[in-house]
Amino acid sequence: MRICSLLPSATEVIALLGLSDELVGISHECDYPPSVRNVPIMVEPMVSPHGLTSADIDSQVSQLVASGQRLYRLKDHLLQQAQPDLIVSQDLCHVCAITPSQLHEAIGSMPRQPTLLTLNPSTVQDVINDVVRIGDAADRSVEAHLLATQLRDRLDALHSRTQGITHRPRVVCIEWLFPLYVAGHWVPEMVQLAGGQDVLAQPGSPSRVVLWDEVLAAAPDVLIIMPCGFFVERTHRELQQLMGQPGQWPLSDDLAQRTFLVDASSYFSRPGPRLIDGIELLATLLHPSDDDQIDESKARRLGPVPIH
Repeated sequence: MRICSLLPSATEVIALLGLSDELVGISHECDYPPSVRNVPIMVEPMVSPHGLTSADIDSQVSQLVASGQRLYRLKDHLLQQAQPDLIVSQDLCHVCAITPSQLHEAIGSMPRQPTLLTLNPSTVQDVINDVVRIGDAADRSVEAHLLATQLRDRLDALHSRTQGITHRPRVVCIEWLFPLYVAGHWVPEMVQLAGGQDVLAQPGSPSRVVLWDEVLAAAPDVLIIMPCGFFVERTHRELQQLMGQPGQWPLSDDLAQRTFLVDASSYFSRPGPRLIDGIELLATLLHPSDDDQIDESKARRLGPVPIH
């Protein structure tokens, strides 16, 4: 089967199902596992985030949307040359990936119509169910059901670890640095499964803009910083700049000590199997033990606020 995956999380699932060699096209963001990086890229963004701040990215995206322009360009000629049997995309966030309408336009002129699988997960269970949907569409149903069972078993193990917890920390998860967004969709559920309580978002709800007054009034015990698509180092670098400016990111030293930067790109932004790794990481941050050692590429404590 010839598969085109335009969604990083779906690409991860396809690889886990042993179908990496069947991939004939991916998106510009499909970078995991490393074995897929030589597959032809079918999509390119109209806004390249490299070297831009959160504010810059938001501004450029907003301008394109306001002017009615598309955020991504589909390389139609490459897609037609690839002759895929199956195309996997999403309809959850039109800022995050190419839209189904663009795909329908592109495949409409193909002599042989591929199957188009559109994913729209909003909860952790949706993500696991999508593993099965991808497997069914790619003729790997047995492998997909086995993978889904393994993911559920890990969730059951987490539940056993956290069910007896008497104190569930109050948690706020920040999905964008400027403007300030709190994370929605599957993230509040991840917090619950990790033994915390998200005090500014409900499971399955969209991400939304908030003001600092609302964040501080929520009195979080723990603040998790997870800008969509960012790794820890990039988040840390931009935060240092923001916190060095008067009036930006008004964190007390006490709250800064209870603030963690996490690898959002790998474990929180993408609705794929590694969300379970993200829940396990959150459980370690919210309920640490003396034996826990956290890789700083996955999570890092923010620490004292710079003096300015």
